[in-house]
Amino acid sequence: MNRIKEAFHNKKAFIPFVTGGDPTLDITEQLLYAMEEAGADLIEIGIPFSDPIAEGVVIQEANERALKAGFTADKLFDMIRRARQRVTVPMVFLTYLNPIYTYGKEKFMKRCEECGIDGIIVPDMPFEEKRELSDVCEKYGVDIISLIAPTSNERIRMIAGEAKGYIYCVSSLGVTGVRNEIKTDIAGMVKLVRETTEVPCAVGFGISTPEQARKMAELSDGAIVGSAIVKIIAEHGEDCVPHVTEYVRTMKGALP
Repeated sequence: MNRIKEAFHNKKAFIPFVTGGDPTLDITEQLLYAMEEAGADLIEIGIPFSDPIAEGVVIQEANERALKAGFTADKLFDMIRRARQRVTVPMVFLTYLNPIYTYGKEKFMKRCEECGIDGIIVPDMPFEEKRELSDVCEKYGVDIISLIAPTSNERIRMIAGEAKGYIYCVSSLGVTGVRNEIKTDIAGMVKLVRETTEVPCAVGFGISTPEQARKMAELSDGAIVGSAIVKIIAEHGEDCVPHVTEYVRTMKGALP
Protein backbone atom coordinates (compact mmCIF):
# COMPACT_ATOMS: atom_id res chain seq x y z
CA MET A 1 0.00 0.00 0.00
CA ASN A 2 1.51 3.36 -1.02
CA ARG A 3 1.46 6.40 1.25
CA ILE A 4 -1.60 8.06 -0.31
CA LYS A 5 -3.70 4.89 -0.08
CA GLU A 6 -2.61 4.50 3.53
CA ALA A 7 -3.75 8.07 4.29
CA PHE A 8 -7.35 7.12 3.47
CA HIS A 9 -7.28 3.51 4.66
CA ASN A 10 -10.19 2.81 7.04
CA LYS A 11 -10.47 6.46 8.09
CA LYS A 12 -11.49 9.91 7.01
CA ALA A 13 -8.42 11.94 6.06
CA PHE A 14 -7.66 15.43 7.32
CA ILE A 15 -5.48 17.28 4.81
CA PRO A 16 -3.94 20.62 5.79
CA PHE A 17 -2.31 22.97 3.27
CA VAL A 18 0.57 25.37 3.85
CA THR A 19 2.52 27.61 1.48
CA GLY A 20 6.15 26.55 1.27
CA GLY A 21 8.44 29.24 2.70
CA ASP A 22 5.72 31.23 4.49
CA PRO A 23 6.93 32.88 6.61
CA THR A 24 10.24 30.99 6.20
CA LEU A 25 11.26 27.54 5.01
CA ASP A 26 12.45 26.68 8.52
CA ILE A 27 8.96 27.37 9.86
CA THR A 28 7.40 25.35 7.04
CA GLU A 29 9.61 22.42 8.03
CA GLN A 30 8.54 22.74 11.67
CA LEU A 31 4.90 22.88 10.54
CA LEU A 32 5.25 19.61 8.61
CA TYR A 33 6.42 17.79 11.73
CA ALA A 34 3.86 19.47 13.98
CA MET A 35 0.88 18.88 11.68
CA GLU A 36 1.68 15.19 11.31
CA GLU A 37 1.97 14.85 15.09
CA ALA A 38 -1.38 16.67 15.45
CA GLY A 39 -3.13 14.13 13.23
CA ALA A 40 -2.73 15.28 9.61
CA ASP A 41 -3.14 12.29 7.31
CA LEU A 42 -1.69 13.97 4.22
CA ILE A 43 -0.10 17.40 3.74
CA GLU A 44 -0.41 19.70 0.73
CA ILE A 45 2.40 22.20 0.18
CA GLY A 46 1.95 25.17 -2.13
CA ILE A 47 4.88 26.25 -4.29
CA PRO A 48 4.97 30.07 -4.25
CA PHE A 49 4.25 31.64 -7.63
CA SER A 50 3.70 35.23 -8.71
CA ASP A 51 0.40 34.51 -10.49
CA PRO A 52 -1.56 31.83 -8.56
CA ILE A 53 -4.85 32.18 -10.42
CA ALA A 54 -6.86 29.74 -8.28
CA GLU A 55 -5.94 31.40 -5.01
CA GLY A 56 -7.76 34.02 -2.99
CA VAL A 57 -6.13 36.96 -1.22
CA VAL A 58 -4.98 34.96 1.81
CA ILE A 59 -2.86 32.51 -0.16
CA GLN A 60 -1.79 35.15 -2.69
CA GLU A 61 -0.31 37.13 0.20
CA ALA A 62 1.39 33.99 1.53
CA ASN A 63 3.01 33.51 -1.87
CA GLU A 64 4.24 37.09 -1.78
CA ARG A 65 5.68 36.72 1.73
CA ALA A 66 7.55 33.56 0.77
CA LEU A 67 8.96 35.05 -2.43
CA LYS A 68 10.11 38.19 -0.58
CA ALA A 69 11.79 35.96 2.02
CA GLY A 70 13.98 34.47 -0.73
CA PHE A 71 12.05 31.32 -1.62
CA THR A 72 13.43 29.17 -4.44
CA ALA A 73 12.27 25.80 -5.69
CA ASP A 74 15.70 24.29 -5.00
CA LYS A 75 15.56 25.40 -1.37
CA LEU A 76 12.09 23.85 -1.05
CA PHE A 77 13.20 20.55 -2.56
CA ASP A 78 16.17 20.43 -0.18
CA MET A 79 13.93 21.09 2.82
CA ILE A 80 11.36 18.48 1.79
CA ARG A 81 14.10 15.90 1.31
CA ARG A 82 15.35 16.60 4.83
CA ALA A 83 11.81 16.56 6.27
CA ARG A 84 10.99 13.25 4.59
CA GLN A 85 13.43 11.56 6.96
CA ARG A 86 10.87 12.22 9.73
CA VAL A 87 7.54 12.79 7.97
CA THR A 88 5.73 9.52 7.23
CA VAL A 89 2.44 10.85 5.80
CA PRO A 90 2.11 11.64 2.08
CA MET A 91 3.17 15.08 0.90
CA VAL A 92 1.70 16.65 -2.24
CA PHE A 93 2.74 19.81 -4.06
CA LEU A 94 0.17 22.32 -5.28
CA THR A 95 1.70 24.30 -8.10
CA TYR A 96 1.07 25.73 -11.56
CA LEU A 97 2.32 24.81 -15.01
CA ASN A 98 4.62 27.82 -15.28
CA PRO A 99 6.89 26.90 -12.32
CA ILE A 100 7.08 23.29 -13.52
CA TYR A 101 8.07 24.25 -17.06
CA THR A 102 10.42 27.00 -15.88
CA TYR A 103 12.22 24.48 -13.70
CA GLY A 104 12.06 21.80 -16.41
CA LYS A 105 9.35 19.17 -16.07
CA GLU A 106 11.74 16.20 -16.17
CA LYS A 107 14.04 17.75 -13.57
CA PHE A 108 11.05 18.82 -11.45
CA MET A 109 9.52 15.34 -11.27
CA LYS A 110 12.89 13.71 -10.69
CA ARG A 111 13.43 15.96 -7.69
CA CYS A 112 9.91 15.18 -6.45
CA GLU A 113 10.81 11.48 -6.50
CA GLU A 114 14.15 12.10 -4.80
CA CYS A 115 12.65 14.08 -1.92
CA GLY A 116 9.58 11.90 -1.39
CA ILE A 117 6.75 13.95 -2.88
CA ASP A 118 3.81 11.65 -3.61
CA GLY A 119 1.71 13.78 -5.95
CA ILE A 120 1.08 17.16 -7.56
CA ILE A 121 -2.02 19.30 -7.95
CA VAL A 122 -1.93 21.66 -10.95
CA PRO A 123 -5.06 23.88 -10.91
CA ASP A 124 -4.35 25.55 -14.27
CA MET A 125 -3.89 22.29 -16.17
CA PRO A 126 -7.20 21.21 -17.76
CA PHE A 127 -7.98 17.50 -17.66
CA GLU A 128 -7.76 17.37 -21.44
CA GLU A 129 -4.14 18.56 -21.28
CA LYS A 130 -2.87 16.28 -18.51
CA ARG A 131 -0.85 14.32 -21.08
CA GLU A 132 1.53 17.29 -20.93
CA LEU A 133 2.77 15.91 -17.62
CA SER A 134 1.35 12.40 -17.18
CA ASP A 135 4.20 10.51 -18.86
CA VAL A 136 6.95 12.17 -16.85
CA CYS A 137 4.88 11.87 -13.66
CA GLU A 138 4.45 8.14 -14.21
CA LYS A 139 8.18 7.80 -14.90
CA TYR A 140 9.02 9.20 -11.47
CA GLY A 141 6.07 7.79 -9.51
CA VAL A 142 4.33 11.12 -8.89
CA ASP A 143 0.51 11.04 -8.97
CA ILE A 144 -1.34 13.84 -10.73
CA ILE A 145 -4.19 14.69 -8.35
CA SER A 146 -7.30 15.42 -10.40
CA LEU A 147 -9.71 18.21 -9.53
CA ILE A 148 -13.46 18.11 -10.03
CA ALA A 149 -15.60 21.22 -9.62
CA PRO A 150 -19.33 22.00 -9.43
CA THR A 151 -19.16 22.90 -13.13
CA SER A 152 -17.55 19.60 -14.17
CA ASN A 153 -20.98 17.93 -14.64
CA GLU A 154 -20.73 15.12 -17.18
CA ARG A 155 -16.93 15.34 -17.11
CA ILE A 156 -16.80 14.06 -13.53
CA ARG A 157 -16.97 10.40 -14.57
CA MET A 158 -14.35 10.98 -17.27
CA ILE A 159 -11.96 12.69 -14.84
CA ALA A 160 -12.56 10.11 -12.12
CA GLY A 161 -11.95 7.25 -14.55
CA GLU A 162 -8.31 8.30 -14.98
CA ALA A 163 -7.69 9.59 -11.44
CA LYS A 164 -4.76 8.52 -9.31
CA GLY A 165 -3.90 9.10 -5.67
CA TYR A 166 -7.01 10.98 -4.60
CA ILE A 167 -9.51 13.33 -6.21
CA TYR A 168 -9.70 16.95 -5.05
CA CYS A 169 -13.39 17.86 -4.98
CA VAL A 170 -13.71 21.65 -5.23
CA SER A 171 -16.62 22.63 -3.00
CA SER A 172 -17.27 26.12 -4.35
CA LEU A 173 -16.91 28.20 -7.47
CA GLY A 174 -14.25 30.91 -7.50
CA VAL A 175 -10.88 31.05 -5.79
CA THR A 176 -9.70 29.59 -2.50
CA GLY A 177 -10.79 31.21 0.75
CA VAL A 178 -12.84 30.72 3.90
CA ARG A 179 -16.61 30.49 3.32
CA ASN A 180 -19.42 30.76 5.84
CA GLU A 181 -21.56 28.24 4.00
CA ILE A 182 -20.97 25.54 1.39
CA LYS A 183 -24.04 25.03 -0.77
CA THR A 184 -22.65 22.78 -3.53
CA ASP A 185 -24.17 19.32 -3.95
CA ILE A 186 -21.07 17.54 -2.68
CA ALA A 187 -22.96 14.29 -2.15
CA GLY A 188 -24.00 14.24 -5.80
CA MET A 189 -20.46 14.91 -7.01
CA VAL A 190 -18.99 12.20 -4.79
CA LYS A 191 -21.70 9.74 -5.87
CA LEU A 192 -20.63 10.14 -9.50
CA VAL A 193 -17.00 9.61 -8.51
CA ARG A 194 -17.77 6.48 -6.53
CA GLU A 195 -19.78 5.03 -9.41
CA THR A 196 -16.63 5.28 -11.50
CA THR A 197 -13.60 4.63 -9.29
CA GLU A 198 -12.41 3.50 -5.87
CA VAL A 199 -9.89 6.36 -5.76
CA PRO A 200 -10.75 8.41 -2.63
CA CYS A 201 -12.32 11.84 -2.93
CA ALA A 202 -11.53 14.69 -0.51
CA VAL A 203 -13.33 18.03 -0.36
CA GLY A 204 -11.56 21.40 -0.25
CA PHE A 205 -12.11 25.16 -0.89
CA GLY A 206 -13.83 27.09 1.88
CA ILE A 207 -13.64 24.67 4.81
CA SER A 208 -12.58 26.39 8.04
CA THR A 209 -14.64 25.14 11.00
CA PRO A 210 -14.78 21.73 12.69
CA GLU A 211 -18.47 21.52 11.77
CA GLN A 212 -17.75 22.10 8.07
CA ALA A 213 -14.90 19.58 8.12
CA ARG A 214 -17.08 16.93 9.74
CA LYS A 215 -19.93 17.50 7.29
CA MET A 216 -17.66 17.36 4.23
CA ALA A 217 -15.88 14.25 5.52
CA GLU A 218 -19.22 12.54 6.14
CA LEU A 219 -20.05 13.10 2.47
CA SER A 220 -16.61 12.14 1.12
CA ASP A 221 -13.32 10.54 2.17
CA GLY A 222 -11.70 13.57 3.75
CA ALA A 223 -11.48 17.32 4.23
CA ILE A 224 -8.83 19.72 2.87
CA VAL A 225 -8.17 23.01 4.67
CA GLY A 226 -5.87 25.71 3.31
CA SER A 227 -6.81 29.36 3.72
CA ALA A 228 -7.87 29.00 7.36
CA ILE A 229 -4.42 27.61 8.22
CA VAL A 230 -2.59 30.20 6.11
CA LYS A 231 -4.53 32.93 7.98
CA ILE A 232 -3.22 31.58 11.29
CA ILE A 233 0.32 31.63 9.89
CA ALA A 234 -0.16 35.22 8.68
CA GLU A 235 -1.46 36.29 12.08
CA HIS A 236 1.28 34.72 14.18
CA GLY A 237 4.26 34.72 11.81
CA GLU A 238 7.24 32.78 13.14
CA ASP A 239 5.28 31.99 16.32
CA CYS A 240 2.56 30.17 14.35
CA VAL A 241 3.56 26.54 14.94
CA PRO A 242 1.70 25.89 18.23
CA HIS A 243 -1.39 27.71 16.95
CA VAL A 244 -1.49 25.68 13.72
CA THR A 245 -0.84 22.50 15.70
CA GLU A 246 -3.85 23.11 17.94
CA TYR A 247 -6.05 23.97 14.96
CA VAL A 248 -5.08 20.80 13.07
CA ARG A 249 -5.66 18.69 16.18
CA THR A 250 -9.13 20.20 16.63
CA MET A 251 -10.08 19.75 12.97
CA LYS A 252 -8.85 16.16 12.82
CA GLY A 253 -10.75 15.43 16.03
CA ALA A 254 -13.97 16.66 14.44
CA LEU A 255 -13.87 14.15 11.59
CA PRO A 256 -16.18 11.13 11.83
